[in-house]
Amino acid sequence: MQATIQHKNQVVKVNLSKPIDISIPLTNSDENPIAWYIEKPTIEPVVFDEWIGSVKKGASTNFNTIQFNPHGHGTHTECLGHITREFYSINQCLKQFFFTAKLISIEPEQIDGDFVITGIQIQNALNGSNPEAIVIRTIPNKTSKLSKKYSNTNPPYLHQDAARFICESGIEHLLIDLPSVDKEKDDGKLAAHKAFWNVNDVDNLNEDARTNCTITEMIFVPDTVLDGDYFLNLQIASFENDASPSKPILYDIIE
Repeated sequence: MQATIQHKNQVVKVNLSKPIDISIPLTNSDENPIAWYIEKPTIEPVVFDEWIGSVKKGASTNFNTIQFNPHGHGTHTECLGHITREFYSINQCLKQFFFTAKLISIEPEQIDGDFVITGIQIQNALNGSNPEAIVIRTIPNKTSKLSKKYSNTNPPYLHQDAARFICESGIEHLLIDLPSVDKEKDDGKLAAHKAFWNVNDVDNLNEDARTNCTITEMIFVPDTVLDGDYFLNLQIASFENDASPSKPILYDIIE
């Protein structure tokens, strides 16, 4: 099914019949990816005395409680409230859900023993384009990302200059297939987060901080999806929290 969408000052034709889901599903199995030193999620039926919320156990319905952490257990979208003293909710900061997006693939460079995505790499990959959202697929793009245990592995991350370039380019939404845009252990500097949101002081937010912008981490983009321009639907759950599990969907743009 094709649709013609009036998006801001342009008309975009998209193929709605072939959504490209770049989220990682949340499970309670050992296959669930994990970051930040926590255990896997739990999905368990509620128990009241002899009653168990499972049709297999004799109940009329399945009635599960889910315990998880959005930052550590899969695809999530966060707002600047992730790093500020003042509370900001992703449910309040993200009010639009459709964006023009560009998918780029980048092989992080080795710098001082780390693997880092640089500003020059981002600039070269964008090649002058100015999408509302950028989707970064890191190379090598192994399917192990779907179940990787990231804790204490020092994954690749975004250089502060790369985050600043994205910010200064006016790109409002950053999606990446890593557990964080910052280094796993950086003594709390969070330089890339701060540069992307243009946050100078986490205790006293500057007026030009980018409260409407988001970072989505732990996505997975299959190799069958080619680099280029897409239409993005960024879906979140309505959590009043700094972050929410999310389901970003890409759609092919029809020329």
